[in-house]
Amino acid sequence: MEVGKITVQEAAAILHVSQQFVRIGMQQKQLPIGTALKMSSKWTYQISAGLLAQYSGADVAAELARIRGKAVA
Repeated sequence: MEVGKITVQEAAAILHVSQQFVRIGMQQKQLPIGTALKMSSKWTYQISAGLLAQYSGADVAAELARIRGKAVA
């Protein structure tokens, strides 16, 4: 299953933490699940399914399917 873009909200749900935890952790390079870049005055986040799976130990595709309300193929 292609997971597509993973949002901060989805990553927070998989990790059972707040969205703010994910944002600050990525900004401070303490949460190794992707990249946080400051573009002018706003932050943008690129979350890797592989890194998220490695860090969390979760089946990211299955968790995303559950969160997004889709059946796993």
